Amino acid sequence: MILNTKHFGEIEIEQEKIITFEEGLLGFEDIKEYAMILNPDKEVAFHWLQAVNEPSLAFVITNPFLFKKDYDFYIPEKIVAALEIEKEEDVVIFSIAVVPQDIKKMTINLRGPLIVNTKNKKGKQIVLDTDKYPLKYFIFEEDR
Repeated sequence: MILNTKHFGEIEIEQEKIITFEEGLLGFEDIKEYAMILNPDKEVAFHWLQAVNEPSLAFVITNPFLFKKDYDFYIPEKIVAALEIEKEEDVVIFSIAVVPQDIKKMTINLRGPLIVNTKNKKGKQIVLDTDKYPLKYFIFEEDR
């Protein structure tokens, strides 16, 4: 399928690679389908989550464990059941990044991770019930 996107123009995405967030993402509850666009530069840790039916909506995402080595949380059983997770290896975790003009002030949301079952392409954003992780975690040490 061809997606029209604001940031990438027309891109071709295989239908089976579309991730469905049944409850949408926080603040975007009506938008359920997203395509992950991997950064072609393997050295760069940031990718995009492009809304399938909203060309102007794309989030920068990353693996939070690259920036917070001791990041750790429990995925509630009801989420495991809702996403039909059978094996830990089928799960990937992402954080949404905010990229300001001053890139040194880039943050990632550690409190609201995205959980994706790569096997069935079901995803969910959860809100961690802890103050241990901030909504805005500065990824460059000098800003923490």
